[in-house]
Amino acid sequence: FLSMVWAVQSRFEEAGLAIVLSALLDGMDGKVARLTHTASEFGVQYDSLADLIAFGLAPAFLLWQWQLEGLGRFGALRLARFNISTAVTGKRFFIGLPIPAAGCTVVAFLYFAGILPEFFRPALPYVSSIIALGLGVLMVSRVRYFSFKEYDFLRAHPVRYLLAVMVIFGLVYAQPRLFGFLLCAVYLCGGLY
Repeated sequence: FLSMVWAVQSRFEEAGLAIVLSALLDGMDGKVARLTHTASEFGVQYDSLADLIAFGLAPAFLLWQWQLEGLGRFGALRLARFNISTAVTGKRFFIGLPIPAAGCTVVAFLYFAGILPEFFRPALPYVSSIIALGLGVLMVSRVRYFSFKEYDFLRAHPVRYLLAVMVIFGLVYAQPRLFGFLLCAVYLCGGLY
């Protein structure tokens, strides 16, 4: 909600930050529910509703306010399929791009656009349209994306994993606009590979 309020006020980077904060909290809520033994079917459905707003509606609204409104006029289907398919596919992979990744990709593109050369600015509404359409298609596709919920790679190679995470965080910290976008792009392309 705060992201949408800030988007209306043309505070686009703050609006993006609210979505990133939602992603961080979304990554923790299920773990907290399991640790406190408060997980429930209602919580699963409520989490999906929160994801729809935080990573479906808010990024779409932000993208609209930021770039697409000048051009003239898709996430609930993805979440419904996710809720019924986890029992069949397991937790190691998502079928279709997870909606938090799509929302964070929109935010990463917004930040990345801030470092693009001036001559690229007129193309931003069109590139934004392509990104929005592509993310929508990937969310309802049959493409498999790694979920990071089963940490076999952490147990098998803890030192390599720790070093890789430190390098990734260091790069994102050093150049968040560039490496944040590249990290999202690598995840998107990783599913397509």
